[in-house]
Amino acid sequence: MFRDYKIIIGLAPTRRDKFPDPKEALKNKLRVIPKLKEYLGSIHDVKVVDIDWLNTDGMLYATEDVSKVEAHFRQAGVDAVFMPHCNFGQEEVVGKLGKALGKPFLLWGPRDETPPPDFAWRLTDTQCGLFASGKALLRYGVPFTYIENCWVDAPLLKKEIEKFVRVVSVMKDFTGLRVGQISLRPRQFHSVIINEDELLEKFGIEVVPINAAEILSTFQLVYANQKDQIKKLVKETTDAINCSTMKKEELGKMAALELSIMELARKYGLKALASECWSIFTTNLGFPPCFVLGDLSEKALPVACETDVHGAITSAILAAAARGETPNFLADVTIRHPSNDNAELLWHCGPFPKSLAKDYSQRRMVEAQGQWELKGGDITVARFDAIGGKYSLFAGQAVGTEGPSTQGNYLWIETDDWPKWERKLVCGPYVHHVAGIHGKFIPVLDEACKYMRHVERDFV
Repeated sequence: MFRDYKIIIGLAPTRRDKFPDPKEALKNKLRVIPKLKEYLGSIHDVKVVDIDWLNTDGMLYATEDVSKVEAHFRQAGVDAVFMPHCNFGQEEVVGKLGKALGKPFLLWGPRDETPPPDFAWRLTDTQCGLFASGKALLRYGVPFTYIENCWVDAPLLKKEIEKFVRVVSVMKDFTGLRVGQISLRPRQFHSVIINEDELLEKFGIEVVPINAAEILSTFQLVYANQKDQIKKLVKETTDAINCSTMKKEELGKMAALELSIMELARKYGLKALASECWSIFTTNLGFPPCFVLGDLSEKALPVACETDVHGAITSAILAAAARGETPNFLADVTIRHPSNDNAELLWHCGPFPKSLAKDYSQRRMVEAQGQWELKGGDITVARFDAIGGKYSLFAGQAVGTEGPSTQGNYLWIETDDWPKWERKLVCGPYVHHVAGIHGKFIPVLDEACKYMRHVERDFV
């Protein structure tokens, strides 16, 4: 794997300062927080930073302590904040901490126990406080995720916490994303024109140009000096795929190109790339980069072909949602199914990750391009794009289906209403490229849109 998807969650339980009884809130905390840490700890590459050091209760309720917790979380590098309510909570500190940190924010509290008999005071009133905290966050302009008031052992809680972690992963990559652009877009492709200035100003997304001279000079150095790494990567490829039509020298150069792109990605801190693929590599190295680009996506470095920067951004979003569990692929939306009016062909000339093949035994490489059908199952399709300074995220859920074979890499998908999809993609602001990934990630993308300022949610 080129990278990991580590997430640090700042866990800051809260209670009311005086009423309800703080002793009952502490009992609630001691019952609830270990379970929340267990849930978070069971998720791959998630670390929890708590505030047990803050006071005897380890809960945030005093306004003067907000700055202390903020500083602690910033020093720890938290990617999100989770403020479980152990009783009514303190909406003022909830709003202030959420505003101060500006990170994805999770709001939840456990259900209240049955009121005590004989007209005694209720012990926690947690749900009541959640209403107040939600309003405080809105007043401070803080987007937040809410999990319904439920028991701590409810299956819903663990499921929603995991979803939130995926949302955090998306926002961690999206905000301040650095996208490498290798050379120029194809002249004819007006569809992939972008506005670098807007991407930087609106989202902090920086496009890092890598010209032809730099990628080719890096290739020459890698090809000359990294013989062992090249040999290892060639073996990895030939062990997995039928490369009988490829020459040994070609495979060595392909491996060197893959290593070169990874080296430049590390050098410039890139999490995704958009690469020219029509002329530079074929003219100078003798082969197209199709398989190489797919193999990089396989290793958690999404690369969009045809210098599609918005496609690379979309790919990074989907890869982050999956957190390395499965790679994404960038496809042409190509032709309608000959007999299924709700099905469509997702295709490209050979850059789909090899692990996604439907039949491993049929995987082969021809002229440096992958040749295989992708496995079916649930497919999330998405496209981040813009026109006239207005940005939106298209997304829809589909499922793989049977269809005629074709060259390159391909997958037939079936949708609930293809004409609706088609109208939305044509009328814009989208193009013929979409990113796809196996799994049901629409709920994650839906929640992430809350945090993507200047991006309109546009789902089918």
